[in-house]
Amino acid sequence: MLTAVAWPYANGPRHIGHVSGFGVPSDVFSRYQRMAGNNVLMVSGTDEHGTPMMVQADKEGLTAQQTADKYTRQIGQDLQGLGLSYDLFTRTTTGNHSAVVQEIFLALHRNGYVVPKTTRGAVSPSTGRTLPDRYIEGTCPICSYDGARGDQCDNCGNQLDPSDLINPKSRINGETPTFVETEHLFLDLPAFTETLGKWLSTKTDWRPNVLNFTRNLVDDMRPRPITRDLDWGVTIPLDGWSNQPLKKFYVWFDAVIGYFSASVEWARRSGDPDAWKQWWNNEDARSYYFMGKDNITFHAQLWPTFLLGHNGAGDRGGEPGPYGALNLPDEIVSSEFLTMSGSKFSTSRGTVIYVNDFLREFGPDTLRYFIAAAGPETQDSDFTWDEFVRRTNSELANEWGNLVNRSVSMAFKNNGEIPRPAAPKQADEELKALSRKAFGTVGGHLQRSRFKAAANEAMRVVTAANRYLSDQEPWKLKEDTERRDSVLHTALQVVSDANTLLTPFLPHSAQKVHEALGASGIWAAQPELREVDDLDIPGRVNPIITGDYASEQARWESTPVEVGRKLDKPTPLFAKLDAKLGETGPEWAPIER
Repeated sequence: MLTAVAWPYANGPRHIGHVSGFGVPSDVFSRYQRMAGNNVLMVSGTDEHGTPMMVQADKEGLTAQQTADKYTRQIGQDLQGLGLSYDLFTRTTTGNHSAVVQEIFLALHRNGYVVPKTTRGAVSPSTGRTLPDRYIEGTCPICSYDGARGDQCDNCGNQLDPSDLINPKSRINGETPTFVETEHLFLDLPAFTETLGKWLSTKTDWRPNVLNFTRNLVDDMRPRPITRDLDWGVTIPLDGWSNQPLKKFYVWFDAVIGYFSASVEWARRSGDPDAWKQWWNNEDARSYYFMGKDNITFHAQLWPTFLLGHNGAGDRGGEPGPYGALNLPDEIVSSEFLTMSGSKFSTSRGTVIYVNDFLREFGPDTLRYFIAAAGPETQDSDFTWDEFVRRTNSELANEWGNLVNRSVSMAFKNNGEIPRPAAPKQADEELKALSRKAFGTVGGHLQRSRFKAAANEAMRVVTAANRYLSDQEPWKLKEDTERRDSVLHTALQVVSDANTLLTPFLPHSAQKVHEALGASGIWAAQPELREVDDLDIPGRVNPIITGDYASEQARWESTPVEVGRKLDKPTPLFAKLDAKLGETGPEWAPIER
């Protein structure tokens, strides 16, 4: 199972809108798959090339590499703190990535899917620097949408060129770009019309938002540039191009190849340089790509054409490249946007809540749960402090935290250990059957990336267990210790089951519940942030996220709680938030009235 996670751009810290699309959903999915016994490779990294990085560097008086180094470490800290269990989170400025990008390109070129073309490129009059297509906005010439980008219109879905736009403006400084003639290399997208169309036609079970977007992708495919006039990027390995310092690969071209290059780097670091093949050359392997909806075209159209072209499987045929027949995506798991009071999260507009601020005050699991239970899974959803407080207090503190605390506290007070049950009654068996059945239901939802439904089903078990305790009233059974112990044993068994069901969502608190039930060792493994030497560039040190997830104890099954296991007095699992927070927001992200 390959979990390919969208690459965050390294020109600033990440906000919670970012991680709601690519971060938390991919980790919930991967943690479940590992617990279910599947061999998971979860890869991503920071996207560090292109004009946006150079623009940010100019603002801060740094070089592009210094800017990338600064924010790659910040982003790594945020994602590690959130508990995102990457096998490898790397970066696009590694020597490994450049080499893999060049090999993929050469395979496309040899098979005839790359063509040179003279075009009109957009240039900033004030800086003389090439403007990326996505940094130019204007009116769509097809549907008249005001706000179309230079590469496509999000309103009608048509591919565009910057020079097509009516009244084009730079998103960087608002100036009107100058268009100059320049030669570039283009991916010949029309040469994939038949094969891409056939492939997309088989993807009938993708999320509706992805299917709706992809239906028109092959209707008007035109050659798309894969090189740009700039000095920050991967060098083009062709005679007449490699010696031009201002010709580099377009950032979108090299970034999507990162899923594969990260897999190759992970394999090289594992000690088995061919280990990537079990996810990329194995027909039985499955791959799931996680991102926000603004990245669908890159993953449902462009990345598949790279793979088809490398494989020699486009409309013109060809020979497989150096990596053999690479697997195409099995599913594009795209989320909609998380908004804040109806506005898309935007650093420039000030509607932003940074991940590091959130983690510092509220910890990771409350945010993970909010995104899973109320996030933008299939439609835009609005983050409000009021809803965050309500869900944290009502569902995490009052329901789940209360169930754990009251069950363990009563067993500790009366027994000091997990009690031995006597003959079970119907209510006991019904509750345990409900929790056992939930493994199939919740697991089925997680397999299909239906995170809201999965979280709701897991919490249904929690609600049923709380109702069971209220009905059975074990605190009144001082004279009937056998019945009291049976009730408490049943409650602790369902706490254990519910903890397993909630582990993909709440891995940090799941470890605490594991220990509250008297167990030891690592239940849900956490990622580590490490500094490592670049495999190919002497003297370069890179931050990576990785981890040892194979040794964790979490398994997707109901495991009998061990009678006689010693218990300690539990501590609260989740602190209740002040209701006023929902009205004001925190000081670092106040609600504007």
